[in-house]
Amino acid sequence: MASYLGTASFKHGAPAPIGILLCNLGTPEAPTAGAVRTYLAEFLADPRVVELPRVLWMPILHGIILNVRPRRSAHAYAKIWTEAGSPLLVNARAQQAALAEALEASAPGHYKVALGMRYGQPSIASALRELAAANVRKVLVLPLYPQYSAPSTASVIDAVTAELHRWRWVPALRTVMDYHAEDAYIEALANSVREYRATHGSGERLLISFHGIPRRYFLAGDPYFCQCQATARLLAERLGLSKDQWLITFQSRFGRDKWLEPYTDITLQQLAREGVGTIDVLCPGFAADCLETLEEIAVQNSELFEAAGGKDLRYIPALNVRPDHIAFLQGLVAQHTVGWTPPSLASRVDAATHARAMGAAL
Repeated sequence: MASYLGTASFKHGAPAPIGILLCNLGTPEAPTAGAVRTYLAEFLADPRVVELPRVLWMPILHGIILNVRPRRSAHAYAKIWTEAGSPLLVNARAQQAALAEALEASAPGHYKVALGMRYGQPSIASALRELAAANVRKVLVLPLYPQYSAPSTASVIDAVTAELHRWRWVPALRTVMDYHAEDAYIEALANSVREYRATHGSGERLLISFHGIPRRYFLAGDPYFCQCQATARLLAERLGLSKDQWLITFQSRFGRDKWLEPYTDITLQQLAREGVGTIDVLCPGFAADCLETLEEIAVQNSELFEAAGGKDLRYIPALNVRPDHIAFLQGLVAQHTVGWTPPSLASRVDAATHARAMGAAL
């Protein structure tokens, strides 16, 4: 017989806010080989991330990759680690706090925001339990992935359902599947470019770089490539850029598979050899700055660009806790929780009375 987690902590007469489960990828707990190995073992074991038969992949992962990659990745993390910890976690915590503050100001007591990372800590499971402890019975899952992909958004959904599979009383669920073409998201991206260029001047090109996925995932039906193209096109139109002033690329490829093209690193080297001296790089698929933006783009790819003859690669920061980004997320929450009004005080009291009559310990 299955054994389910109980919900004895639910309080019938207490407020029952709407839960917002804010999700991102995750991060190692420290910039060390051991911590990175633990993180990568969880991340790369996810069948959504690496779609290979487990009997083939797991020996490669544990026999080769986890013996080689952690040390190299730890060195990269060490370059960007801060006194407060991992940039991704620091930024995610700040986003959680800013969104909670904005929601509380607009609808006091209406929402409870929890942060859950797909890999590492705080986990999605712990965030869901935090919401349950706050009397939440309705949960909006908000992955901070503007463009949907199976290795990102779908993997978050997998983690949510895996945790709820163990619960006796499952909350009502809604999920923000993507927001790649939302007007306020595009405007926030455009504002970040305008403000950066107002201070630093305009580069000769705007390179819009997204995290890549294996090309075979796209051919199997993943909409990610198309949504990235849509985001880039809408952003270029919003900025009034001509076709020769911007381009889209894909970064962070791994393994021997062909990934989405054109590749960011190869494109930057080609542009440098063609005589492009200054280039601005924006990564709209990352809601918060992290290893892939701060180290891969701003350090690794900057060095590649300069080594190939380029003069200056200028990375435009992610949206992070920009006011227009938080306002957009607040609006996104409102849009996706329409009809989810918390019960009135009278109905809560009535429910508590009936529960006591049935012998519930309140």
